[in-house]
Amino acid sequence: MTQIIFIAAFLLSVIVPFGAFLLGEKKKGNLKAALGFNVFFFFGTLVIANVLLFSGKVSAAEASTVASNGSAGLQYIAAALSTGLAALGAGIAVSGAASAAIGAVSEDASIMGKSLVFVALAEGIALYGLLITFLILAK
Repeated sequence: MTQIIFIAAFLLSVIVPFGAFLLGEKKKGNLKAALGFNVFFFFGTLVIANVLLFSGKVSAAEASTVASNGSAGLQYIAAALSTGLAALGAGIAVSGAASAAIGAVSEDASIMGKSLVFVALAEGIALYGLLITFLILAK
């Protein structure tokens, strides 16, 4: 039952804001309302998920097991942060390098290979983050 409610809330958080955006496209000025719907339903889905997932009671035996596995949770958080932040940094670097490469290639087509090297070096940042994630999870 809880899974059905969660899936319905998730689908509503996607369908309703998209419908509001499409209605706003017809009026051409209702983008703030669509964004408001999207934020409202996104955080509403988070609240429903928290209520459904954390509504049970925990006994003392389960609490000691969770406390002993606390370092595993921090390990997963560190792995997620290293991957996410590396991907964010790579995205920022690629956006700058790619736009500069497109501008340079439009003026002189012979520097295409050199410009691709810079874009690939920027993408390497994400690979380094993924490598660190594997090292964290291997422990």
